[in-house]
Amino acid sequence: MKLTAVVLAILIAISASRFIEAQEQHEWIPQGILSLQQSASSKTDFTFDHSMLVVASKLEPDNEDLRRVIAGVSGISVHRYRFAGQGQYDQGVLSSVGEEYRAAGWKRLMNNREKGEAPSATDIWVRLENNAISNVALLFAKPNEVNFVVVSGSISPLDLSHLGGHFGIPKIEGGVVVPNTERRP
Repeated sequence: MKLTAVVLAILIAISASRFIEAQEQHEWIPQGILSLQQSASSKTDFTFDHSMLVVASKLEPDNEDLRRVIAGVSGISVHRYRFAGQGQYDQGVLSSVGEEYRAAGWKRLMNNREKGEAPSATDIWVRLENNAISNVALLFAKPNEVNFVVVSGSISPLDLSHLGGHFGIPKIEGGVVVPNTERRP
């Protein structure tokens, strides 16, 4: 009897440590993003878990694609940082974020940089587990704003396009972020 209790306690401890480790990996944010957060004049951070996504998807009952995609998503975290003026954040931080993802074993799916007076960037990284996408991270940088979104769960790049325009994720068409022209009352 005592041996069974000890084995059960060990199994519970191992399970709990793996759960905590999975939680930490799920919520991992690159240091570069955290440094942007420190210098931003305006910060917006929010997270939807699966149950919140399901409820939110019911606001669009005719959008079957959205509901199908949400069935495989376990969570979405959105981090939006605005800066007082153009060029108020270190552009090198965007490169460091890519380095951090590469070092953590993520694969870059898209890297779009536009130079000029108002530089911008769009990056998409995926994390694979057993040859399937388990997480997707998106970085959208404008001259005075950086948006960072992490989608956790079973999702394909095509499914990601169905989430565009919802939950703080910008619409993407042809690798370009489409501006939101809708005005809400």
